[in-house]
Amino acid sequence: MLRMNVKLSFFALALASLLFSMSARAASLPDFTELADELKPAVVNISAVQEVQTKPALQNPELYQHVPELFRQFFGQMPQFHQPQRRKAPSLGSGFIISEDGYILTNNHVVKGADKVLVRLIDRREFEAQVIGQDGRSDLALLKIDADDLPVVELADPDDIKVGEWVMAIGSPFGFDYSVTAGIVSATGRTSFQDSYVPFIQTDVAINPGNSGGPLFNLDGEVVGINTIIVTRSGGYMGLSFAIPMSVAMDVVEQLKNKGEVSRGWLGVEIQDVSRQLAESFGLRQASGAAITRLVPDGPAAAAGLKVGDVILNFDGYDVKLSSDLPHLVGSTKAGSKVPVEVFRNGKKKKLTVVVGDLPQEFVADRSQKNQPARGEIERLNMIVDNLNDQLRERTGVDEGVVVIEVKQGDAAQAGLRRGDVITMFNGQQVSSVAELARIVVDLEADTMVPVRVVRQGRPIFLPLRVTE
Repeated sequence: MLRMNVKLSFFALALASLLFSMSARAASLPDFTELADELKPAVVNISAVQEVQTKPALQNPELYQHVPELFRQFFGQMPQFHQPQRRKAPSLGSGFIISEDGYILTNNHVVKGADKVLVRLIDRREFEAQVIGQDGRSDLALLKIDADDLPVVELADPDDIKVGEWVMAIGSPFGFDYSVTAGIVSATGRTSFQDSYVPFIQTDVAINPGNSGGPLFNLDGEVVGINTIIVTRSGGYMGLSFAIPMSVAMDVVEQLKNKGEVSRGWLGVEIQDVSRQLAESFGLRQASGAAITRLVPDGPAAAAGLKVGDVILNFDGYDVKLSSDLPHLVGSTKAGSKVPVEVFRNGKKKKLTVVVGDLPQEFVADRSQKNQPARGEIERLNMIVDNLNDQLRERTGVDEGVVVIEVKQGDAAQAGLRRGDVITMFNGQQVSSVAELARIVVDLEADTMVPVRVVRQGRPIFLPLRVTE
């Protein structure tokens, strides 16, 4: 009996301890109830309407005359059957009020191409909004409604956001207005998308279609970002959500207000990450920086003396640890600014001054028309290459280099070179012919790691190649 009482007492003690632990953990979790009630009035629902013309159901109306009378009842009247119709295609999204006189921030893709943009407030009032400006590169749009004394959001200090902190989103996923979801900041400075001028905030907050353009709040009720992108294989939320930082957004807002468009700094370079092996091939002690793989002729970087193969280590006082760090540093710099740039070249650090240009809408490099047919084998690398002809230059967009015809088992294959690659630089030296490449390779010492610049499917990259023998 005593033993049973001891067991019961132990069980009761363990249960009490567990309940206390659960209670303590629950007490440490944030409570979003007051925050959500306080912040909802500054969030808006956006409905962007675009009129589209449907195709006629019957491309050849004369065929209708041959349909027997008995079956015409299934087709309805002729005018309704084949004539093109105009219908409204709505796009739903979210936004938030940034000024009492009616300025609203949202995503560009929410209102892009819209014939009419309707904004609905939490008190059910609706306004037709004026699109003040749009910026496709940052995916931001500035709207204005005719109203006063509106509730507004407060903006967070962009330097205060930390990985692991709690954040909350308010939006209209799938049209469910003022839905609240929460999570934590997973990472900052994510720029692995097609256009990398935005250092995105990554979170695990549930974001779905309709949340786009809505605010991401911290626990102080301040907006830290604008929910914009999800990464998904299903079309719905899978734990990876991305928001535009307010530091980027407000710079865009000011430019859209003042001139209706956004200008960005431009260097005129294409870059890639520096891996550990590539760093070794360049002679760098650690894998960091942005390796220049292509220069735009007469662009700001070329004019300042930067070269293909340089590794940019610092831009305007900011260390460039990853290649993705550079675009938003350059993009946020005003055109015409003189900026110090530190590069690593030929085993040494070098400081240059670049006059940052204005990012053009498009630019096209000139193509030369040279012919040097001379196929040859680089025996030391066990690789067959050929000089470029006019057809290859036109297809690859490369003026000088040698094209890889065949890669056999050996150092080149180990480095990842493939048939169709165009080698333009080897160990820091420009390659314009098979004979030139052969000379460079022959002079290399055994067990040397070198960087090889190739253009693959129109994209320049560096590959680290170790010459073993």
